[in-house]
Amino acid sequence: MDEAPLERASRIGVVANGPLRIQGLAAILPQFEIVALTAPGVLDDVNLSLVLIDAECTSHLFELVATFHHVRPQTKLIVLGTETAPEYIQRIIGAGAKGYLSVAASESELRMAIDMVCDGSVWAPRRVLSRLLDSRPGGANGPTTPPRFTAREVQVLNLLRAGRSNREIGLALGIDEGTVKAHIGRLLRKVGVNNRIALTIHPFTQLE
Repeated sequence: MDEAPLERASRIGVVANGPLRIQGLAAILPQFEIVALTAPGVLDDVNLSLVLIDAECTSHLFELVATFHHVRPQTKLIVLGTETAPEYIQRIIGAGAKGYLSVAASESELRMAIDMVCDGSVWAPRRVLSRLLDSRPGGANGPTTPPRFTAREVQVLNLLRAGRSNREIGLALGIDEGTVKAHIGRLLRKVGVNNRIALTIHPFTQLE
């Protein structure tokens, strides 16, 4: 079933202005328990898998994100906002958020962002991810010539670039998630990067 990957996060906290956003998310994501939170109370619930924060709910967004990341490092955080400047989004990711999504994002984009973040990746516009990759300490390290990929690795790469989760890649290729993770681990080592987003935007993996 397409919705299965999202089941890993059973409770999602939401910090938003007014009940309509909460009700809308509950309707879009019925398999989750949606927990309404206030900005001051976002750190209180320790049993959340993921938290969505509307950027307009606080005038101290960066401080809140950084504090949340420090106090609840295992709980993933996605910020919803209207700002599109790469510098602004990069600051949010740098503060500790695992994703940034436009408040006008479609239902499918929201679901994909949650799935990718729960799968251990960062969700943000590609130009922001490219900037983060370029600014990463040691980002220039790694192989200087394109590595050789097996046919299976090419299949995995193409599905990763299409935004598929590990589970979806496994279903598409007829392999289990453990094997998918093993392939991705080898790809990361070959390319010389340390996460799947960096892998998908690296020049070596822009396959025909």
